Amino acid sequence: MQLAIVLFDRLTALDAVGPYEILSRIPGIETVFVAERTGPVRTDTGALALTADKTFAEVPRPDIVLVPGGPGQTPQMDNPVLLDWLRTADETSTWTTSVCTGSLLLAEAGLLKGRKATSHWLALNFIRRYEVEPTAERVVFDGKYVTAAGVSSGIDMGLALAGRIAGDRAAQSVQLLTEYDPQPPYDCGAPHKAPADLVAEYRANTRHPQD
Repeated sequence: MQLAIVLFDRLTALDAVGPYEILSRIPGIETVFVAERTGPVRTDTGALALTADKTFAEVPRPDIVLVPGGPGQTPQMDNPVLLDWLRTADETSTWTTSVCTGSLLLAEAGLLKGRKATSHWLALNFIRRYEVEPTAERVVFDGKYVTAAGVSSGIDMGLALAGRIAGDRAAQSVQLLTEYDPQPPYDCGAPHKAPADLVAEYRANTRHPQD
C-alpha cells in the first residue's frame, strides 16, 4: 500500500509529519513525499524543509493521498498541476485525506462536493462555497474521504485511519510506541474553548473570508 504525502511551498510541517509518523508505521506501507518538482520544500516558518523524492507524474496511483494545509495552500488553489494530479490519483485511491486547509484543495479539485468535511476552524465557512457541508468535528469520514481539522488533528486522523486499515490493535500499538497521550497545559485548542477576544483577533486577520 502506497501513501503519497503532498508537499508544496509554505505548507505547515505538522500537517504532513503528524500523520506521517502514524501511518508510515503500518506494516506494509510505502511512504513517498510528492511535489510538482523533486527536492527540498520549505515549510511555512522557512526554517524547515521536507524533501520531495518523486514528482506527481511519478506517483499516478497511490493507495492513500494525504494533502496538508498551511499558508501555502492559497496559491495552490489555481495550480493545475496539483489539482489535476489530485483528480487523477483520486480515481483509483482507496483513501483520499487531508489535514487543516488541505481540505480546501480537495474541494477546489471537486472531490468533496456534496460531502461532509472539516478544516481549520478559520476555513470552515469558506469551504461552504464548494457545496461541502462543513463540520467542526476533529476527524470526519465520508466514504473514502477523510478530513482532519487544524494541524495537530492530523495525528488523530492518522490513528483513526490506521485502525480502519490495519485494525484496532495495530493502531493502538502505534499510539503506544509514539506515546501519543496528550495532556496540554491549556484547554484552548478550539474556538469554543479559547478566550473570545483571541478568537476574534484571528478571525479579523484570516486569509479566509468569514461570511
